Formats: sequence, C-alpha cells, structure tokens
Amino acid sequence: MGLADLHLHTIYSYDGTASLAAVLSSAKKTGLDVIAITDHDEVSGAVKAMELASAYGVEVIPGSEITTADGDLLALFITEKVKAGLSLIESVLRVRELGGICIAPHPMAGGMGMKSLSAGTILKALRIPQVAETLIGIEVYNATALDRISNHYARLLANGLDIAHVGNSDAHVVDAIGLGATEFEGNTAADFLIALKNKNTKVRKQKEWSAFRIVSSWGMSYMGSAFVRLSGVARA
Repeated sequence: MGLADLHLHTIYSYDGTASLAAVLSSAKKTGLDVIAITDHDEVSGAVKAMELASAYGVEVIPGSEITTADGDLLALFITEKVKAGLSLIESVLRVRELGGICIAPHPMAGGMGMKSLSAGTILKALRIPQVAETLIGIEVYNATALDRISNHYARLLANGLDIAHVGNSDAHVVDAIGLGATEFEGNTAADFLIALKNKNTKVRKQKEWSAFRIVSSWGMSYMGSAFVRLSGVARA
C-alpha cells in the first residue's frame, strides 16, 4: 500500500514555516510515498519541490490551497495559480480547465482563522456534473485542525456521498507531516489518482497532538522562520 499526505504547507505560504528540503526530507523519513505541496494561493513552491523530489525519493503532486469566496479548496495536479476570491463552483471549474482535481479540506472546521466550506455549499456544488467530476474527495481527517469535532462531521458528510475519503496532516510545521495520511493501492501519484477516482482510499492516523502542541509548535516555528519567510532566502 502507498501512503500520501496531500495537504502540506511550506515557507511559500504566508503561515508556513518549513523549507522545501525540510518537507521532502521529513516526508521520506515518515514513510510517505506521495505528497502534495498546497501552499495558500501559490504554486511556485510546489513546482520547485517537483524539481527537487527525485533526490529525496518522494513523489510530489503540485497543488494549492485556494481561498475561494466560500472557503478553502485543495487543488491537486495544477502548476498555475487559480485566482483567489472566486466562488467554490468557479474555482473547481477553473481547476478542471487546468487538468487538476479538487478535495474539500477541513469542511465545517473553525478556529485560528480557518476558512472552511460548509456542507451546504459542497452539496450544492456537487449537483453540477462537471464539479462532481472534479471535486472528488473530502478530507475526513485533518490531523492539525483545532476543531476536532469537524472531522466527525466531515466523515458523516462523506459517508452520505459517493466520494473518496482522504486523510491529511495540513502540516504547517515539519514535525506534523504525516500525522494524517491516505492509504492507496500502489505507490505513485498516478496510482493515487486512480484510487481517488475509484474511491478506493483509506485514512491513516498517527497519535494526535494536543491543541496546545499544535499552536505552540507552529508559533515557535513561525518565529524561527521569520527571516527566511520575509527575505525569501534559502526557501528551498
């Protein structure tokens, strides 16, 4: 079985703290076969990570966490930015034009400025055939969401739909990578895409961090990475 973490942030995100090299190295050590770099409204870090990935033995899916008018949206297999502020439906259709697919991350979750899609918004969007063909997964487990009950609600929502279940870390610090992940048959990004489309995925959880550890770890890492983040030095 392959293992993927499809929701990772790097120093290319305004709230990320880890360099690309640190993310790739940690992903390998954690036993991940595939990762997706999904910086906020950005793809340049993901594209660069693809160039570096072979040296670390991890496959990188380029992506982005898009800030839609209705909440955050994960876009995978894209190398161009999608404009922030569009509706969920408009954003999904744009990702479709770029040849990508989408996952709804941390739906219904709140706290720490998290911008999440509501169940109603997702259900409404999925009534459009082209959206349903592109938005093919729901993140039913987000390992670093402070709103833990939202994982339960996300799972209930996904159980009522013909859609893949995905687990991710949503790591903003290197030590959180792999805390949530998705199992799939095979070990490549192509295998993962097939599993996702066939709804043949399974969530894997590591030992959960406390809310205090999530917040304090990010705070310390954020302060420690301030120079790199502001200057753009050594982001790789």
